[in-house]
Amino acid sequence: MPERNERLDPIKSLDEESLSDQGQALSACPEEEEILVPSDMDGVRLDAFLSDFLGVSRTFIQRVIRDGYVKVFQGKRVKPSRPILAGESLRFRLPPPQRMDLVPEPVDFSVVYEDDDIIVVDKPAGVVVHPAPGHWRGTLVHGLLYSYPDIGTINDVVRPGIVHRLDSTTSGLLVVARNTESLNELQRSFKDREVGKFYLALSDGRVVGERISLDAPIGRDIHNRYRMTVTDDGKDARTDVYPLWNRGRYSFLICELHSGRTHQIRVHLRYLGAPLVGDELYGFRKKVRKNDSLLEGRVFLHAWKLVFPHPRTGEIMNFRSVLPLELSSVLSRVLSIGRN
Repeated sequence: MPERNERLDPIKSLDEESLSDQGQALSACPEEEEILVPSDMDGVRLDAFLSDFLGVSRTFIQRVIRDGYVKVFQGKRVKPSRPILAGESLRFRLPPPQRMDLVPEPVDFSVVYEDDDIIVVDKPAGVVVHPAPGHWRGTLVHGLLYSYPDIGTINDVVRPGIVHRLDSTTSGLLVVARNTESLNELQRSFKDREVGKFYLALSDGRVVGERISLDAPIGRDIHNRYRMTVTDDGKDARTDVYPLWNRGRYSFLICELHSGRTHQIRVHLRYLGAPLVGDELYGFRKKVRKNDSLLEGRVFLHAWKLVFPHPRTGEIMNFRSVLPLELSSVLSRVLSIGRN
C-alpha cells in the first residue's frame, strides 16, 4: 500500500455521517421510546425526571411535554409538573431539535490535538458520538460541551462542531470544529473529497491475501431494518482493502474509505465473505462456535489514520491512533494460533 504521509488522498464526503441527512431522517420518523419509572423516582416531577434522564435542559423537556410528545397511561397527555409514579410507563418521541440545550457532562475520550479551530479526538469504543434515540446521555457531544464550552455556540443543533462520526462500537479518530468558519470549511473538505480515512480491521472467514477494491452499492436490508446490505438499487460505495497479514482464517487489514455509507466497511467485508471479528450484526452466526469468540462488546474496527487540510491554514494534518489494548491483545491471540 502506498504511504500517504506526504500527499492527501481524497475521500468522498461521508453520506451517512452528514448532519443534514441525519436531521432529515430524524425529522421524518422520530422513534418512540419507553421508560419504566424506577421505585426511587416515585413522586418526582415529570419534567425533572426526564431532564435528568435525557441529559437535556428542563426548559427543552417542558416544551416537549407541552407539545404532546410525552404520554403516560393509555396515551394520555400530561403536564410537566405531574408527579410520576413508580413502575408506570412513560412513552415519548423527541422532536428534531433546533437547539436542545444539552447538559454538559464528563465523558471518557482522549484529545490528540487541539488549536483555536479544531479538536482531534480519539474516541473509545462504547461512546456514542451524538444524542439519538436510545442514547441521550454520556455521548461525545456531552463530553465536548463539558471540556470545550465554546463549541456550544457554533451551530444551533444537537451536534455542535460534529462533522463526521464513528459507530459506537468503533474506536479511533474524529475531527471536531471549534467555530463556525472551521465547521463550514471542514464540511466543504469532506464534500470535495479532500479527507482521507483509514481503518484497521480484523476479519474472520475468507482469507484476504491481496488488495481488493470493493465497488458495491449499499442500501437498507429489507429483511432487517437495523442492517445495510449490498444491493443493486443502493448508493454507490467503494472500499479499498489492503491485507497486512493472515493467520488461519483471520486477516488483519487496512480499509480505506472512498465513500461513507452506513456501516460501509462492515457491509463490504461481509459481502466479501470476511466479516469483522466481533460483529454480531454482520457476522455469519452459523459459523460461530461456543467459546470461540475473540472479542465481545465491540467490533474489531479502529479509525487509525485521519488526513485533512486544516480549515484555516490549508496545511495537511496527518494523525494516527494507536490500536487499543483490547484489540492489540486479540491480534496477539490470533498470531499465536498454530504455535506450539
